[in-house]
Amino acid sequence: MSQPKRIKLESGGGGEGGGATEGEDGGQRETALLRPRRTRRERDQMYYECYSDIGVHEEMIADRVRTDAYRLGIMRNWAALRDKTVLDVGAGTGILSIFCAQAGARRVYAVEASSIWQKALEVVRLNRLEDRVHILPGPVETVELPEQVDVIVSEWMGYGLLHESMLSSVLHARAKWLKEGGLLLPASAELFLAPISDHTLELRLGFWSQVKQIYGVDMSCLEGFATRCIMGHSEILVQDLCGEDVLARPQCFAQLELARAGLEQELEAGVGGRFRFSCYGSAPLHGFAIWFQVTFPKGDSEKPVVLSTSPFQPVTHWKQALLYLNEPVQVEQDTDISGEITLLPARDNHRLLRAQLRYKVGDQEEKTKDFTMEDGHFFLSQRPPPVARAVC
Repeated sequence: MSQPKRIKLESGGGGEGGGATEGEDGGQRETALLRPRRTRRERDQMYYECYSDIGVHEEMIADRVRTDAYRLGIMRNWAALRDKTVLDVGAGTGILSIFCAQAGARRVYAVEASSIWQKALEVVRLNRLEDRVHILPGPVETVELPEQVDVIVSEWMGYGLLHESMLSSVLHARAKWLKEGGLLLPASAELFLAPISDHTLELRLGFWSQVKQIYGVDMSCLEGFATRCIMGHSEILVQDLCGEDVLARPQCFAQLELARAGLEQELEAGVGGRFRFSCYGSAPLHGFAIWFQVTFPKGDSEKPVVLSTSPFQPVTHWKQALLYLNEPVQVEQDTDISGEITLLPARDNHRLLRAQLRYKVGDQEEKTKDFTMEDGHFFLSQRPPPVARAVC
């Protein structure tokens, strides 16, 4: 589809008074040029090292929605696992591999590239499963298995689903090690988008207009500057929303069937789609939220197990991925919001998620904004894990 004639490009951190001076900007560019560019192998190694810390695994396993969904999805497929071989891609501390063994798998190959594999070995021994769960250190792209497998299990999802690019490793394993007609756990994923009004952000932006009431000093002139500082960047943020923050009915903009041929090429080119929303009511539009769900084969159950990261469902450690506009836009009931979104790997680091957003609000001219998730998001938060909630 051809682009409309008038498109305004929003800069990530620009706007009047929002950016650095020419000298500062030049210094930043000079620093960037002096910084050595890491090779893909070095970036991968840094990524693997992130998972050597126990705090990362604590947060993931403490996420009851996530871990219970995997356990239930595996157990309901016991008939496909019984006396079969399984490959666990990115096994971490080995809990999914053990679930597969408990479901009746004859042998599980637990592949883990970070040094946490040594602790996974201890966990397997403690559970007396070393004769069935075999720990294989190294990336799945280089590890050699003694046989092809009947099932691949992996918890590959990153923030916004595709951050970390681990799905490509699962697809590599599928092509090399999965028997024809073999089972993938989970089997599919869906991406969702919705316009949002972030209540927490609204309070922050409105703070400067309230200072006079609190302290007797008028600081309302800083509200515009605060807006540029908080919203005028191009980073994909990770934050937990609630259903009340969503301004219109969410839409699925991409579906990924993990058994589909050519999926890896689709990921490289970018996955996405068009959207059109009709707003529920009057509110400031701050941006868009992305979330996902993955689905397991239903096995012996009437319904498949679905692991959802929706703001309408119990919270997970993935939360939602937020794309802020440069400034709030007031919308009313039935205001039309349309556009297109594409998710793809960042140009300079294939493991970082990039989002290209094109949108139009009501009668305003169409705008575009590009976002990237910072590599700091490889490190999951080190605060205490959230209160556990059961799977619906």
